[in-house]
Amino acid sequence: MEVKISYGRSLNLTGARLLTLLAVGLSLTAIVIDGAAGRLPLAANSITLPLWICALISAGLGYWAIPLLRKLKVGQFIREDGPQTHLRKAGTPTMGGVFFVPAAVLVALVWSGLFMRVQDFVPVLAVSAVTLAYAGIGWLDDWQIVRHRSNKGISARLKLAFQVGCAVLFCLWLAWSQPASITTISLPAGFLLPLGALFWPLAAFVLVAESNATNLTDGVDGLAAGTCAVALLGLGALIAPSYPGLMIFCGCMSGSCLGFVVHNRNPAAVFMGDTGSLSLGAALAAVGLLSQNLWCLFILSGIFFVESLSVIAQVGYYKATKDANGVGKRLFKMSPFHNHLELTGWSETQIVGAFYLINGILVLSCLALNTGI
Repeated sequence: MEVKISYGRSLNLTGARLLTLLAVGLSLTAIVIDGAAGRLPLAANSITLPLWICALISAGLGYWAIPLLRKLKVGQFIREDGPQTHLRKAGTPTMGGVFFVPAAVLVALVWSGLFMRVQDFVPVLAVSAVTLAYAGIGWLDDWQIVRHRSNKGISARLKLAFQVGCAVLFCLWLAWSQPASITTISLPAGFLLPLGALFWPLAAFVLVAESNATNLTDGVDGLAAGTCAVALLGLGALIAPSYPGLMIFCGCMSGSCLGFVVHNRNPAAVFMGDTGSLSLGAALAAVGLLSQNLWCLFILSGIFFVESLSVIAQVGYYKATKDANGVGKRLFKMSPFHNHLELTGWSETQIVGAFYLINGILVLSCLALNTGI
């Protein structure tokens, strides 16, 4: 029997099947992680139970929130210069981040407050504040888009200023609350890189860059939510021995992303908007910084890095190849990279499936190298 992987036709990928594969993959990975640590999957200190609970809560909230968003006429505006197949998505409710992100944060705060020590709860409170702050920036951008009936929200300069401001506040809290050793980055093979004062501009950059990277990845049904769910689960597994509270936070965020994919899978009934995408990147970055896992965060964010790099390369190449008329050449058919793949013939479900698989491999490789799982 012939299987044509090139365009995913023989595999007959659908949004529902990708959701099933994602749910099974996340659940099995979480169970293995708990088993390797000697925890029962349904124990209060596991990563599996908060994953499942937040997935159910997020999926359930969607059935109430999506009709409400439609009633409020919070519809997505599609850029005319994007893939033409996306034009049919115009009017699909956006701002989905308003229900699945706060749900995960609330459960993580209550869970860690009830079952964790105070010293494990405080980091959860800090990363929750950062996550909600970036969700607020994204909501403001989404609201301006809906209000002005265009695909342009707040200005890029103002948006960046808000992001940098939140990053600086988080760094000030880190400097006040954490030991000086936080400015040392752990590298592969046990190497340590002491950065000293240079750590702080790097930390602010990581927060801003990660939030924008996940934002750029949010362009295909189920893509950003699914890849973030995988990355968050992997990061939670890595930090579990030292930061059990943050492990619960990552499990909750991962599960809530999974529940959102129930409604965001192809064909999407709702988009997360900047409200969701900016906050997911901020959550990953804040946990990575606080747990001193920047190198692992970079590996787990491989998909987001490539998406961002494709935009930078596209802009740089266009400017470098401008002719006398001011017109340059394009390195890709369109950036970010998932748009390039779509314009070369890949279906949305094929792109999502490939990115899920790649992100899963990155997470499993990182876990194998750092935990022996």
